[in-house]
Amino acid sequence: MIEEYLEKILWTYMFFVMIATFGVSIYGIVFRPNMLKKIIALTIFGDTANVFMIFIGYRAIYPIKPPVLWTSHPDKSVLNTFVSQSIDPVPPALVITAIVINMAITLLITFLAIQAYRLYGSLDVRDLSKLKG
Repeated sequence: MIEEYLEKILWTYMFFVMIATFGVSIYGIVFRPNMLKKIIALTIFGDTANVFMIFIGYRAIYPIKPPVLWTSHPDKSVLNTFVSQSIDPVPPALVITAIVINMAITLLITFLAIQAYRLYGSLDVRDLSKLKG
């Protein structure tokens, strides 16, 4: 009984920490004028979104089993326990794809920031917006 209560408190705490991390990363993307800080905030935002997707696919039922069925011809009881105890395999697959996409976007934006610094000598978005015309 106490373990279930502590588990609910932990899940609630994790959910609020993710919301706070989303808020901090959105603040960094929108309100920080330095491009490097924006890139870091965008990376934190992507990583938090990935953790949230894994958080959605996780089941809080013990014992947790991976989504791999080891028998070739399972009976109905084995299938029922497998479905009730295994995690959802779609969110981890989407997270793997999102990690690769996030890395590619971060590298592209970092390359653009390096080129902006080489050409204009500044990473401040306000200074770079004055140079566009």
